[in-house]
Amino acid sequence: MTSQLKPCTLDDLATLQAVSRETFTATFGAQNTPADLAAYLDTAYSSAQLTQELTDPESQFYLLYQDTTVAGYLKLNTGAAQTEAMGPNDLEIERIYLRTAFQHQGLGQRLFQLALEQAQRQRKAQIWLGVWEHNLNAQNFYHRLGFHQVGQHTFTLGSDPQTDLIYAKDL
Repeated sequence: MTSQLKPCTLDDLATLQAVSRETFTATFGAQNTPADLAAYLDTAYSSAQLTQELTDPESQFYLLYQDTTVAGYLKLNTGAAQTEAMGPNDLEIERIYLRTAFQHQGLGQRLFQLALEQAQRQRKAQIWLGVWEHNLNAQNFYHRLGFHQVGQHTFTLGSDPQTDLIYAKDL
């Protein structure tokens, strides 16, 4: 199988929206109420919201293809697009999602590697992300990549305030 990374543009909006909804639901659906999940999906992955994010010059999306199928995607933020005010020398990995059928094949590492390359190319001092306190698989993945916890923030899913741990890695 051949994997390929491609920048995501407005032409990919429908694909990005479908994969975003699918991967978020697969990852977090069982631990949240259907009402909270639906409210979050309708807001975070609406066409208007994704269009705004795709056209923000401080955000970049990349689709990961396995052969001709979208396996997942990556969203990076710098500057004011970061979800926390971490500073101009930081790059945020806001989303690193793989569809269930493509997990545990080294593709998450491939997405992370692209994020790391972008951070180094832009001469960032730190790369960071938020991970749900109950997502132990993701936490273990980030620990293996050299991240450590530097804080936490509230992530509201529908009407449910949840805790995301902020992980960072110095470059």
